Amino acid sequence: MALWGGRFKEKASVQFKKFNDSLPVDYRMAVQDIVGSIAWAEALTTVDVLSQDEFIRLKAALLELKASVEENPKQILLSDAEDIHSWVEINLIEKTGDLGKKLHTGRSRNDQVATDLKLWCKEIGGDILFALVNLQQALLNLAEREKDTVLPGYTHLQRAQPITFGHWCLAYVEMFNRDIGRLKDTLYRADTSPLGSGALAGTAYPIDRDLLAQKLGFRSATLNSLDAVSDRDHVLELLSSASISMMHLSRFAEDLIFYNSGEAGFVEMSDLVSSGSSLMPQKKNPDACELIRGKAGRVIGSLTGMMVTMKGLPLAYNKDMQEDKEGLFDALDTWQECMEMAVLIAEGLKVNRVRTLAAAQQGYANSTELADYLVSKDIPFREAHHIVGEVVLAAIDQGHALEDFSLAKLQKFSDKIEQDVYQHLSIESCLDKRVALGGTSRTQVQKALADIQGNKDSLNGQVVGAPSKDQINMALKQVKQRLNAQKAAALSVRRARMSDVDKIFQQVDYWSDQGEILPRSRDNIIHDIQNFVVAEVDGEVVGCASLYIYQTGLAEIRSIVIDKAAHGQGQGQALVQYLLEFAHQIELHKIIVLTYIPEFFNKLGFAIIEKSSLADNIIEDSEQSPHKDPADEVAMTYIVDRSGN
Repeated sequence: MALWGGRFKEKASVQFKKFNDSLPVDYRMAVQDIVGSIAWAEALTTVDVLSQDEFIRLKAALLELKASVEENPKQILLSDAEDIHSWVEINLIEKTGDLGKKLHTGRSRNDQVATDLKLWCKEIGGDILFALVNLQQALLNLAEREKDTVLPGYTHLQRAQPITFGHWCLAYVEMFNRDIGRLKDTLYRADTSPLGSGALAGTAYPIDRDLLAQKLGFRSATLNSLDAVSDRDHVLELLSSASISMMHLSRFAEDLIFYNSGEAGFVEMSDLVSSGSSLMPQKKNPDACELIRGKAGRVIGSLTGMMVTMKGLPLAYNKDMQEDKEGLFDALDTWQECMEMAVLIAEGLKVNRVRTLAAAQQGYANSTELADYLVSKDIPFREAHHIVGEVVLAAIDQGHALEDFSLAKLQKFSDKIEQDVYQHLSIESCLDKRVALGGTSRTQVQKALADIQGNKDSLNGQVVGAPSKDQINMALKQVKQRLNAQKAAALSVRRARMSDVDKIFQQVDYWSDQGEILPRSRDNIIHDIQNFVVAEVDGEVVGCASLYIYQTGLAEIRSIVIDKAAHGQGQGQALVQYLLEFAHQIELHKIIVLTYIPEFFNKLGFAIIEKSSLADNIIEDSEQSPHKDPADEVAMTYIVDRSGN
């Protein structure tokens, strides 16, 4: 049954139907279409198009259909329906008779498909955020394992300066961190509901579209019906985010393909991600990396195709837009699959430390150090550069390294060279000197030194002295803490809204009665709602927390509660990590907490401090619970990472 046959005298040809139908692609949005239909049925009830009894019957039938689809989504493909909207409506009518025909009142497939697609994008976006964070974690683990491994750094594929393998890993952590930022920005802009925009001019029924948007989990409704039904920016932005991230993955793969080559021999891929040759039994090919590199082109092609599709379309909806889903679905599937494969690659990678060190010692990678040494002897850099070039040329002619020259021979090139030159030509010296922020002595070391030493040894952005292993480990620990904050952002944690007040009050009231937290009035929560965040599971608020700011740079985390049914799912940690990330964004310096469960906060990076060290107003604000022993309350603090790393 077509949804549009009344105006036509003849049926569409079989050839056109096959060309026109989108069900083989858009069946993946079945759940989103059903969820949107339930919300629309409820909205129609508020304007008396449906009675309460009719809504209950429709909702029950739609939920039954949803459960069936979730159990076996491929059943949809057995139908000859035109698209997923037709399939849902046909099945709904089979279940409810003529009542099912009332559901589409005031709604168009134009705003319906736009809503379905945005709901789908929001859901898959959360999965991809997790995949990105997991990939960062795998690279961080590899960085920690190989933090002391020397590796030659390259420019123009020529050996340039020695770096560490850990530094190489953390370069990709930075790239994927930017990918996370892009994806979060994209999902924020996509978080507006088109439902109620009709075909192009809006619905004729006085439906509260903002309330409808909230029911569907959007932050707001779209503001222009023409734009709402014809907007595919979220598709383009997701494809752009995927393309940039796949470019990063491709570079990661290309590096490892080179490092894995017989000529380099720096790494060996795990058997789990390698294949052999059908002819040459000795071969072990880096096929996983090569496929990632190849699939990047496929994802970028989807972005290009969609850009070309959209560039000439007039307002409002045009059937060309049906081409938005196939490329998007494939690109996001590919992106996620490649990230998961990259995790396997990183986890199983074996690094040949002897080979990487030997390679770093070749190619005169310490030439820059010799030039810097001459600069320290009051020789202008350009002159020092020329002198070292002559030294390198002589070393090449004689077939040995710079450090193998005798002092007498080096002094023939410059009488400024003295015995202390050799300590500057070692690999360790080359590495240890790169201690400025972002240098190869480890990403985050500048931050670690600033926290530990209070910037006492910092001068004009340079750190005096090489980092110790303890400082390096501290730096890596801080990167892990930032990744935990990213995980919280990927979970269903968001800023609280006025519609959350009653649920927050209910949670706070319950746990204050148990003596776990201090009571707060409903009016107090309303007044402080902008400082609350909530955790959601399946669209239901299951927990909350708040951030109370005392003064510039100082704040306290309060009122952390989780519903009993949601305990043990990580939502409490997610709430705290979200607030820590928010504290970083607004440039707070220190977060404190007064708690009876210090072990929980210790895992999140908080350290115990003397309660007496807190200002009097903080102690006064945090009166003791009548149900707890005051001696059991512990003060803890967290120093916020303000370096931006």
